[in-house]
Amino acid sequence: MIERQRSTPAGQHRPVLLEKVLEVLSPRPGDIVVDCTVGWAGHAVQLLNHIGPTGKLLGIDFDQENLSRAREQLTSAGAALILHHGNFAGLPAILASLGLDRVDIALADLGMSSMQVDDPERGFSYRRDGPLDMRMDRSRGRSAAEILRNIPEKELAEILCKFGDEPNAEAIAARIVAARQTQPIERTDDLVRVITEATRPGKSKPWRLHPKPGKWELHPAARTFQALRILVNRELTNLEGLLRVLPDCLRPAGRAAIITFHSGEDRLVKSAFRSGLEAGVYSAISSEPIRASFEERASNPRARSAKLRWAVRANVLAD
Repeated sequence: MIERQRSTPAGQHRPVLLEKVLEVLSPRPGDIVVDCTVGWAGHAVQLLNHIGPTGKLLGIDFDQENLSRAREQLTSAGAALILHHGNFAGLPAILASLGLDRVDIALADLGMSSMQVDDPERGFSYRRDGPLDMRMDRSRGRSAAEILRNIPEKELAEILCKFGDEPNAEAIAARIVAARQTQPIERTDDLVRVITEATRPGKSKPWRLHPKPGKWELHPAARTFQALRILVNRELTNLEGLLRVLPDCLRPAGRAAIITFHSGEDRLVKSAFRSGLEAGVYSAISSEPIRASFEERASNPRARSAKLRWAVRANVLAD
């Protein structure tokens, strides 16, 4: 069997836009930091190194399976560390339960970790056959396979368009609904086959896996897998919740940074930060999203669609 290409070397995770994150958040000794998507701690390790033994880091993750690995990466850093399994949309309640009021720094990297993608049992990858699950938290909710069993065709097409920017949404939705009449779509390879039948009938040309300057050829299943993952995990709803409560969780002059990977996510962050600036909640925001360099995009596929936006809490908190 030929090993399919990994998004990163086995067992490794490369945080996207790391230097830019450190630049805009400017972590200092003694800061209290919350990493809302701690994952395998790629960003958190560097943040801990900057805040030092007098600082404190709270790492939150919706995927409980990430936390043990994050702890391995973080416990040697020396600063106070708290890891919490939960949804970042409930950040105020999480802080209160831990005896924390507000934080100096908040970071959310909304992308998938390399290990989640590379584990076929999680069902996130269109390149690796496995159960069509896609749940970040496998202890709750419906899997992608369960959703595809009975979701109406029109609703599915709308989701593929809204969450995946999929130009062939109607054709893919129709083919999925037709295919499930014969046999449930239970595995990632089953879904990839159905999508290919809908978008590339009779074509056998392989998809380019390596970049050329300024352009990457997207796998025909990429947008559908993204849209289903967002649906399964209610990702946009959770992001809206985080953006709503974020200002009240930041200290005066506190800094926030959010990395998005989808146009819908970026629009939500852009709108929330602009509204906060106009209302005087934020004193400064990024005027444009920060993108990875070509070199980073070439060496780390996860960085290709990453956009970083930041905001600074006003010095005086509203009553």
